[in-house]
Amino acid sequence: MRSTKLAIAAVVLSLLAAACGGIGGDGNGAGSGSTSGSSGSSGGTGAISYPTGADDLVLRVETSGGFVTPQTTLRTVPQVSIFGDGRMIQQGPVTEIYPGQALPNLQQSQLTDAAVQAILAEAEKAGLLGPDADYPYPCISDLPTTVFTVNADGQTHTISAYALSVEAGAGASGPTMQCPNVNTEARTQLAEFQRKLGDLASWLPAGSVGAEQPYTPTEMRVYVGPYQGDPQLKQHQIAWPLATPLASFGDPDANLPDLRCGVVSGDDLATLYPDAERANELTPWTSDGDRFALTFRPLLPDEHGC
Repeated sequence: MRSTKLAIAAVVLSLLAAACGGIGGDGNGAGSGSTSGSSGSSGGTGAISYPTGADDLVLRVETSGGFVTPQTTLRTVPQVSIFGDGRMIQQGPVTEIYPGQALPNLQQSQLTDAAVQAILAEAEKAGLLGPDADYPYPCISDLPTTVFTVNADGQTHTISAYALSVEAGAGASGPTMQCPNVNTEARTQLAEFQRKLGDLASWLPAGSVGAEQPYTPTEMRVYVGPYQGDPQLKQHQIAWPLATPLASFGDPDANLPDLRCGVVSGDDLATLYPDAERANELTPWTSDGDRFALTFRPLLPDEHGC
């Protein structure tokens, strides 16, 4: 009788071990916690999948429009962009001087998968993984629109909010002004998510955000227009260093007929970039005896062309 009980116990333990192996996976099969390198998912149960290519955009926040000059719009870059390899490229601090530097201060840092997953989880809480939506604010004019783009779970989600700074500047008592037919709750969630993106170190796992370093683009748009400048602020001119004269560089811009736009990369970019770094917004660029105004827009890994 004792030997029979021992045999039954051994069978039960064997079945339990087999069941546990099937649930957890043994390294050769895909259990519930396994992930595929090509799927973009790297979390366990409940993880949010995202594309993992170095040039694949995962999340972006950009603000544009409002009462600004065309040149300001041309040089505007997203506040934050996160890519599938974990790179985060964002705007760094700038000195409040005029004229400002010709190139934006773009910084990049490396995020771990745990950091990306935590950011996507917060994005989901803010409503950014749901249907596309647009949140207007009809009581205010001439302010910019903030656009959130998230690529997750095999879908691209785009949420925009006009004049989001109204919620971003709200105190504990609520928005700074009232406007009828405005989705204050959704806008407040977006503003809070945007705020948290600007302070990742305070809530992401320790060590999941790498140190910042300057971002050097592999391509850059160059907009060429007639030089006007400011007679009260004389600037040192810079000679255009590339072989193609500025008068024929690039192609006419369909929206701004006075401008031409071209993209530099490779050796041309390596030649031009040091000059662009020392230039400012009012620097006159000389080419074949004429002076031109240039506007530079470094391109991010998912951006190409004019």
